[in-house]
Amino acid sequence: MLPRTTDNAPFQVSWSSPVPPAPFELLPGPADSPVILHVPHSSRVVPAEVRAGIVLDDAALERELDHITDAHTAELAEAAAGLSAVMPWRFVNRLSRLVVDPERFPDEREEMLSVGMGAVYTRTTHRGELRPADSDPEPLIDRCFRPYAQAMTDAVAGRLAATGRAVVIDVHSYPSAALPYELHGEGPRPPVCLGTDPFHTPPELLTAAREAFAGCGETGVDSPFGGAYVPLEFYGKDPRVAALMVEIRRDQYMAEPGGPAGPGLTRLATALAALVDAVPR
Repeated sequence: MLPRTTDNAPFQVSWSSPVPPAPFELLPGPADSPVILHVPHSSRVVPAEVRAGIVLDDAALERELDHITDAHTAELAEAAAGLSAVMPWRFVNRLSRLVVDPERFPDEREEMLSVGMGAVYTRTTHRGELRPADSDPEPLIDRCFRPYAQAMTDAVAGRLAATGRAVVIDVHSYPSAALPYELHGEGPRPPVCLGTDPFHTPPELLTAAREAFAGCGETGVDSPFGGAYVPLEFYGKDPRVAALMVEIRRDQYMAEPGGPAGPGLTRLATALAALVDAVPR
């Protein structure tokens, strides 16, 4: 198991430490696996230098981390990898999305800018102030966002070179009740939501996901969250890159918000492993 402190212990890490933490980690699978389990939002780690720019007190920041973190998804992906017949690769963010959100556009293309949640958040899940509105996002984008994006691009390129294809499966979770920041929270909130992209999600991948998660309750598509992560170098250009987002409603495997994982985690890990194994080699 990976150290639990990477998911659950905020504030204790500083970039000025003698040995700074890796902000992200690529955990290799076998050479013939095209699958990358991407886990971008599982960590609660906020380095001290970033913490200094957040206006919330410690208690409020803990509550915000409870709401915004996709808790236990790194553990879920790790368990699924161990259950898979052919282990997938894993790309795991080791910093909180309150540092930067690697799945946002870093510019005006990002619709979440309307609620202060672009690549660098200025507002909370409840639309309160997280950082001053005039905060300059560029230092964090340059220091964290761009290296992450390049590393993920390299990981996908590596799978293309080795296997001729890459399949990015995003592992997320979401709350059972909509939070105020959600722009599309009025739709269905099934136990498992599958996010798709019209170019990068082939029908057979969506079908395989529906079948894999059939035992976990109703499976919906693109509600309350849609889309799938593909590095911009390949986005809309390279059909060899397939992508699917798996959003798991948190009451299916944990106590909300921010509580411990329950027995549902094993059931979901087994389903995710079945999806990994359904991807042709």
